[in-house]
Amino acid sequence: MGEDASATGAVGPPEAQPAASPAAGWTPGRFEGRTAVVTGAGSGIGRATAVRLAREGARVVAVELLADRLDALVAEHGDLDLVPVAADVTTTEGVDAVVAAAAGRVDALANVAGIMDGFLPPAEVDDATWDRVLAVNLTAPMRLCRAVLPGMVGAGAGAVVNVASEAALRGSAAGAAYTASKHGLVGLTKNIAVMHRAQGVRANAVAPGPVATGIDAPMRSAQAAGVVGPLLQAVLTAPAQAEDLAASICWLLSDDAANVNGVVLASDGGWSAV
Repeated sequence: MGEDASATGAVGPPEAQPAASPAAGWTPGRFEGRTAVVTGAGSGIGRATAVRLAREGARVVAVELLADRLDALVAEHGDLDLVPVAADVTTTEGVDAVVAAAAGRVDALANVAGIMDGFLPPAEVDDATWDRVLAVNLTAPMRLCRAVLPGMVGAGAGAVVNVASEAALRGSAAGAAYTASKHGLVGLTKNIAVMHRAQGVRANAVAPGPVATGIDAPMRSAQAAGVVGPLLQAVLTAPAQAEDLAASICWLLSDDAANVNGVVLASDGGWSAV
């Protein structure tokens, strides 16, 4: 499953162009000796995050539903310590495969994978869309957190970053299922931060605005197009690059953010300020 946090950018102003990325630099050795798990690692923000973590010294368990994407990732970055895991993290078997690949240690977890919902409003969303979006965007991250937290607590250290969305901050950025899933993900993040802060574990969320990942986000609702479409056209910022979001995620996972816990970092080019 690929990362979707940028999907709202598909309805942005036609003239909006991806912003130049100042986040190409990385910090050598920042994650040396650590193991990180990244979901959605085959494309977009997840891929950029996995590569940056590995460049900064981490052993990265790169999780993706589509094996061919992982093959391409490893082929392109053969010099990095990437452990590819083709798995569906909405299943128990998928989560077990991730934990096994981590070989008993996870210092950092980035839940990046997600899917959109066609901007379907509450009166139009079907059960299949609701169930699938909640399973991928909320239940899977919860299960991965549940799987790795005991090890982090035992080690007295660990960091989790859940990729939320502007839809976690407002009701005008997506449909009912996606909005509910990302609001729920923020709640999960804050609860982890509170429950485990005394045990050395931090949990934060990143809320991206539009990101140039090439992922479509069609509006399958005339009501959404009429209500949400104009709002997005008015306030959307230019799309960021996936590497910009990877920089935000890696900062929160690193010791540089040691005093940051339970926050939602809007990495959105200023959208949340409008």
